[in-house]
Amino acid sequence: MTLDDLSLGQRAKVLEIAGDDSITARIMEMGLTPGCETCLIGTAPLGDPIEIQVRNYRLSLRKSEAARISIELID
Repeated sequence: MTLDDLSLGQRAKVLEIAGDDSITARIMEMGLTPGCETCLIGTAPLGDPIEIQVRNYRLSLRKSEAARISIELID
């Protein structure tokens, strides 16, 4: 499952970030690293970008970027 599959309000733990390019590096610099928890808190009217809560701040990501992030749901 990837981050772009989350439904509003669902919580997840980041497992890995696919790729080895500047986008992957930038995602990790913004605080999305393996092991951190996140929650989907909103989406734009057409569904892209999405807004997540991570490390006590809000972050907006394109769905194409979120699709690189493998997650595990948290109950």
